[in-house]
Amino acid sequence: MQPHFTGTCLITDDVPALVGFYAAVLDAEVEGGDPFARVAAPGAALSFFSTQAMESMVSGSMAAASSGGFTLEFEVTDVDDRHERLVARGVEILKPPTTQPWGRRSVWLRDPDGNIVNLYQKA
Repeated sequence: MQPHFTGTCLITDDVPALVGFYAAVLDAEVEGGDPFARVAAPGAALSFFSTQAMESMVSGSMAAASSGGFTLEFEVTDVDDRHERLVARGVEILKPPTTQPWGRRSVWLRDPDGNIVNLYQKA
């Protein structure tokens, strides 16, 4: 069987802040709490685990890790509506709704750990 991607886990110093951000952005329910929580999104799960708990499981595992080094993408139905709701919640917008030359419309956000979140809709 080919590997089947089921989700990703973000390691963070502040599980409550990060899981709260993604629950709001994705209009999703939170399962769990600190040190481990998850938010289910259609197609995959987004999990959150504390840096301290990770280090207690495998000492030195976070030595070369840093935050803010990747982009997560989520397809949405209406980028502009989602943008308005997130601005009202005080979410940091990096790039306002923009239609790319290839037709995809997207808005970029920054999560509490500095990672970019790309919410997009197909043309």
